[in-house]
Amino acid sequence: MALWDRVRQLPAAYQQQLDELYDRDALPMDVRHYLSVWMENQEWERAAREHDLAVVLLQVLLENLDIQHSRFVQEESFLMQHNIRRYKQNFQRYLEDPCDLARTILWFLEKEKEILQSAELAEQVQLLQVEPEIMEINSQQDLERKMAGLRNEVQCMEHTMICLEEQQDEFDFKYQTHMMEAVVDEAVKKAQVQVLQLLVNRLNNSRKSTLSDLNKLLDRAEDLIDILVKKELVEWQRRLQKACIGAPDDVCLDQLEKWFTCVAVCLFQVREFLSKLEELVGKVSYEDDPVKAKRPALQKRADTLLRDLLKSSFVVETQPSMPQGKGSLVLRTNIQFSVKARLLVKFPELNHFMKVTVSMERETHQIKGYRRFNVLGTTTKALNMTESQSGGMVADFRHLTLKEQKSGGSSKGISDISLTVTEELHIICFHTVFELKGFSVELQASSLPVVIISNSSQQQSAWASVLWFNMISQDTKDIMFFANCPAASWPQFGEMLSWQFLSATKRGLNDAQLEMIAVKLFGKQLNYDNCKVAWSKFSKENSPDTFWVWFDGILVMVKTYLEDLWRDGLIMGFVSKGKEKSLLKRKQRGTFLLRFSESVIGGITFSWVETTENGQPDVKTVQPFTKVDLIQIPFHEIIRNFQILEADNIPENPLLYLYPNTPKDNAFGKYYSDRTGDDSPYIKYIKTKLMFVSKENTLEARPSMSSDMALGDCLEPVNGLCEEAAEQNGEPQLPDCVVEPHQFDPRLSDAAPPEDLLMYLNNPNLLEDSNIFEDEMGDFSLQELIGLNS
Repeated sequence: MALWDRVRQLPAAYQQQLDELYDRDALPMDVRHYLSVWMENQEWERAAREHDLAVVLLQVLLENLDIQHSRFVQEESFLMQHNIRRYKQNFQRYLEDPCDLARTILWFLEKEKEILQSAELAEQVQLLQVEPEIMEINSQQDLERKMAGLRNEVQCMEHTMICLEEQQDEFDFKYQTHMMEAVVDEAVKKAQVQVLQLLVNRLNNSRKSTLSDLNKLLDRAEDLIDILVKKELVEWQRRLQKACIGAPDDVCLDQLEKWFTCVAVCLFQVREFLSKLEELVGKVSYEDDPVKAKRPALQKRADTLLRDLLKSSFVVETQPSMPQGKGSLVLRTNIQFSVKARLLVKFPELNHFMKVTVSMERETHQIKGYRRFNVLGTTTKALNMTESQSGGMVADFRHLTLKEQKSGGSSKGISDISLTVTEELHIICFHTVFELKGFSVELQASSLPVVIISNSSQQQSAWASVLWFNMISQDTKDIMFFANCPAASWPQFGEMLSWQFLSATKRGLNDAQLEMIAVKLFGKQLNYDNCKVAWSKFSKENSPDTFWVWFDGILVMVKTYLEDLWRDGLIMGFVSKGKEKSLLKRKQRGTFLLRFSESVIGGITFSWVETTENGQPDVKTVQPFTKVDLIQIPFHEIIRNFQILEADNIPENPLLYLYPNTPKDNAFGKYYSDRTGDDSPYIKYIKTKLMFVSKENTLEARPSMSSDMALGDCLEPVNGLCEEAAEQNGEPQLPDCVVEPHQFDPRLSDAAPPEDLLMYLNNPNLLEDSNIFEDEMGDFSLQELIGLNS
């Protein structure tokens, strides 16, 4: 970067030093700015010693000021005309001692270098102390500075081209005048030839300098393209992969669009500069003209850089997704999906001009047994700025569907690879042609791999495949990923699990919850960083007891019925039974916690601590509540009204303090229903209240079972409130803790029979018809409900 460009971009403190430096008439800042490129390319140190060179540089300086004056006359900038004219008059005082001018300019340049070195040293010291996040911000700021430098050099090149053209016009005018005049005096003729030779030498040097500056400008552009394509775009794509599976990463493309557009605009201007050089050479040329020799290579390089930039600038901004899908990248045949492509190089003149076509990739046609699909719907759209909130150039496809092709003779047969339907990966492609200012290039963008299903029953397995691929793979075109599927490290895996809760409920998993899952998968370890989870252990089609089925069942339950409780941190959730007991036994009587069942898919239970007759703590647990229960009564109401019948048939709620010591009503009070009478959904039919009740003796410990996922997965839930009997260690066996039938209360003799009452409380919208009630009594598979006089 030029010295002047670098000092102009320094922080405010150093800008102040620069202002103080140029607060004098020896070298006005305006002159330093407009002649910066020329000034930094001269040998002022030699000119300070050699009078002849100093004379030439002074004359060129005055001529450059004349060129600037002419420019401002054309631009009708009255103030700058006045300033430039005054500056020229001031510089004419150096005609007697041009070496003094050289020494003056050299002094200013050295002072600029001192200011720059001071700033760079301070920045290096600061980099040793900054946090990683600040370094990332500094990296973006550095990129911004490079962009500003590129724009600055292009502006300087515009000025250089104007000066070059005026310099050439001056030579051409004097040369044509010389040729038209019939000069007889040899001395005069010789002097004119010397002047022309001086002018052509200066023109040749200016052309060489311009070509060199153009090459440096392309070096800067190439450096920026490498950063954008190989770093910034790759990092964005990785963030996009993680965002598709729940990570809270920023995938906004607006900043990338500004950077891509900036470089593209500059490269188009370089092509215009090269065209201008070709035009100038057509007017004036000579032997060993540097433009003729070097311009073709510069043209080829500029076109190659622009082509590479444009090819990388066409991306899929919003990945394929169905309106009612579990997440993006899972598509179902004959079901509508949407996807959005975007061009990061924004030229308003191309709005509604470039046509984008969508299709399926063709690579899968070479894989024996792989399914093939056609994209149906509106498959061609124009890139436009109206369908983007930020005004980007997008093609938003909202009404696409997939249809499977019928297998032809060549594709019949068993696949060469053992992949299930939900392990097949497919890519959706987008094609367009960029045409502007005589430059044309074909562009292609690809979606992340999608999984295509034909039945909603495959949704869960398909989403597992999407999670696994985007968690591990950074090769977004590896459609054979599952043919040799790698394992996931625990740090990757645990982070992905946390994202699932974070995206669904706005609250991820904490370290303690992740540790419980790690223990479940690997057993107790000192450190889990080197542990690996195999794909087959996570999810395999037609396997009902995989980890993902269990975990996803919990996630769906929390999202559907328990989101507020989970978000407020009231559910400990992932905690092993052993850990649960060790936590509760150290707490006062009535302390309870909420955890997810390890044996019942999509189940949640609570355990609390009681005190035995000899004063020892005793932890009791209820059988898990599932969708069947939670769809009828909110979980906070179950906790609020839960009671057990002690030996004297006195109902008591044993849940007093949410772990570690929060009073129950303080923790859950804001969720309670305050409505009474006919408005209350839980007080219906002669003022009875719906609640879960168990005899106290049914909660005593039974011969225990093995851990949930190890041996208890296939056990059917049993009636009774005793998960402790269903989930403790030991040999698998059916527990014998069943809630005893409740005797009909004679105080309700005017009401419906007990069976009818129970069913009515379960579904108060049913008509009072005993036949209907009897038909529906099977709804209560886990808990028995009784009506208590309120």
